[in-house]
Amino acid sequence: MFVVVGVSGGIAAYKAVQLVRLFVRGGHDVHVVPTDDALRFVGIPTWEAISRNPVTTSVHDDVASVRHVALGQSADLVVVAPATANTLAKMAAGLAGDLLGTTLLATTAPVVVAPAMHTEMWRHPATTANVRTLRERGVHIVGPADGELTGGDSGPGRMSEPDDILAAALAVAAPRTDLAGMTVVVSAGGTREPIDPVRFLGNRSSGRQGVAVALAAADRGAQVVLIAAHVDEGVLAEASAHRRLRVQHAGTAQELQDAVTAAAESADVVVMAAAVADYRVAEVSPAKLTKESAAGAGLTLELVENADIVAGLARDAPAGRTVVAFAAETPQEGETLVERARRKALRKGVDLLAANEVGWDKGFEGAENALVFVDGRGVVRGESAGTKREVAEALWDAVIAVRRDTRATPEKA
Repeated sequence: MFVVVGVSGGIAAYKAVQLVRLFVRGGHDVHVVPTDDALRFVGIPTWEAISRNPVTTSVHDDVASVRHVALGQSADLVVVAPATANTLAKMAAGLAGDLLGTTLLATTAPVVVAPAMHTEMWRHPATTANVRTLRERGVHIVGPADGELTGGDSGPGRMSEPDDILAAALAVAAPRTDLAGMTVVVSAGGTREPIDPVRFLGNRSSGRQGVAVALAAADRGAQVVLIAAHVDEGVLAEASAHRRLRVQHAGTAQELQDAVTAAAESADVVVMAAAVADYRVAEVSPAKLTKESAAGAGLTLELVENADIVAGLARDAPAGRTVVAFAAETPQEGETLVERARRKALRKGVDLLAANEVGWDKGFEGAENALVFVDGRGVVRGESAGTKREVAEALWDAVIAVRRDTRATPEKA
């Protein structure tokens, strides 16, 4: 493909170097169009060396070839990364004061932008309106991620990782449609079981993996219902704007069960990626529990077991519906993740189980994950490690393979 990568003037420009490298390694013809401000972070020699094409910022260079519109006309895909608040505003207004602006106005190719800015700028009503305008015009927004920013700040506004931008851009330019015509239900995030009006039992799930699974399905043509329990701030932004994805919210395990069960009635595939609480408080206090009311005697909570949602879905699934479970495991000494995954897949009766190893410092809240896929007979159907979007794509590959095998051998369904 003929790919134009626009780079605007933010510190995240250094990450765009890796994005360009990934496109080039993929065999694409890459032309970098930096703004003048972008060159204050990464210079022309670097862009030319990585892209293997000449680089300029001016509409007055190479006038004979009408370069200020030729790039946009030739492009099969345009990616802007990073896209600063200033660049988003210019795009929304249709300004064309530099080569990037004219290229964007001249192209009919898909346009993908990866915003990067401080949280306050991302949340500003002007930026929100500009992003909404661009989405309405068909521009695809990737991120931003929630994480560490320059100056020690942290929050939504961090540019998505190059691997994620690449995957999203390629999906837009050459979309896979192997899930077209299917209805998919995905749960994501962590449930919260109330103790009193103030406190709850919860877990560390950010919801990123489940949302990545939902987005991957929608990008591959499925109509997706995403049932979101508690997720980290900013995680749902892209999903909420996707035209083939509808977001519903659920708080407790019971609410999640009700929502998923209802949505599953018309689903071809149900993926339970949410981290559902195994237990809830037997009796929720109507008032805040205090040390004063305990009178120094401490606090004892009686817990009762929640229903196994995914096992129920698997038990009640009609022929043709595929039920997928997730399992976060902490294998003990002498056992493997695969062994635990096999036992759980067989016990729950699901068609496929995706297992990952978790701990104090892995599995939760990060940008990457590692999954092993085991089918309902205990057969390993693959494994994947990488960004959460990458492993989500691998999950859908495994789901498609399982469904294909089931159709070929219906007596095992």
